Amino acid sequence: MKRREVLNTAAIATATAATLVSCTRTSTSPIVQAGLPNIRWRMATSWPKSLGTFIGANTVAKRVEEMTNGRFKITPFAAGELVPGLQVLDAVQAGTVECGHTSSYYYIGKNPALAFATSVPFGLNAQQQNAWLYHGGGLAAIQKIYTNFNVINFPAGSTGAQMGGWFKKEIKSISDLKGLKMRIPGLGGEVMSRLGVNVQVLPGGEVYLALDRGAIDAAEWVGPYDDEKLGLNKAAQFYYYPGWWEPGPTLDVLVNLNAWKRLPKEYQEIFKTATLEANLNMLSEYDALNGEALSRLLAGGTKLTPYSPEIMQAAQKISFELFNENANKDATFKQVYEQWKTFRQSVYNWNRVNELSFANFVTASSNLISN
Repeated sequence: MKRREVLNTAAIATATAATLVSCTRTSTSPIVQAGLPNIRWRMATSWPKSLGTFIGANTVAKRVEEMTNGRFKITPFAAGELVPGLQVLDAVQAGTVECGHTSSYYYIGKNPALAFATSVPFGLNAQQQNAWLYHGGGLAAIQKIYTNFNVINFPAGSTGAQMGGWFKKEIKSISDLKGLKMRIPGLGGEVMSRLGVNVQVLPGGEVYLALDRGAIDAAEWVGPYDDEKLGLNKAAQFYYYPGWWEPGPTLDVLVNLNAWKRLPKEYQEIFKTATLEANLNMLSEYDALNGEALSRLLAGGTKLTPYSPEIMQAAQKISFELFNENANKDATFKQVYEQWKTFRQSVYNWNRVNELSFANFVTASSNLISN
């Protein structure tokens, strides 16, 4: 073959290969510029790997790697592997790890307004919380607080409305709460404390043993799926609802601000997209799993019990007294609370018309249809 023919053949082969590569790309395999760096991050979490709460961390890591064609990899670690589960913010702030997956209300001792990033008693359900965060100014307000810790946060998981906890004995009135030792974090814990409960804050991996061995008398975690995995039904018989202190909790990815600023813009946008996906995916997965898990728990002897109106009304009254006290003491809390309260009233008014009216009707009529 002549030299010119060899060159022409090679050129055709190169062009054909390039065409085949471009044709095999899919919408889920974005083109990443060749000049972008290889980056490796570690993610500390507040969760055991076996629980649904770890879904958010895994989703973020998986999607970031996929959308950067493996150039940006994040490795999630269970609570205790790198740092204790309740010290994720400290580790991210110090740069010990680049990022972490946690609940912001674990850190209300550092700033009480961080409770709003997760959930507050008698607050917003999951959809309302997302509306506030993404389109009601909530995320901007929380991110402003986190700059004081050299951190930027992104919602990356939601459990939906949680359950009201496991108790070793029946709780009929406020007097039955007094003196109980209960695992419950956040502002919900402060409300319970004012109702006479001896509040404990424990990471997920320690809850079952504490409840089983009598170190605590009651504990809340998430809902039927995770609670069953932790074995809480084996340590306590009475399962209460609703989880009025966590009507729609959001979990956050916290990122060290210096590490974030070093990321190429393309990686930042991919990371934000992955957190959005994690937020939606976790909520959807919990809704799919919790109903079946609750059926198994009830079949195994769990006693499903509602909180009494007395407890609900007292808890709601104390909750808003607590909000107002914090607002009077802390300017940042007041600013976030006032903005949140205005949004809450607006979205409640709307959902009373659309969501609640529909839910009340179909819930009341579902038994008639199924029969």
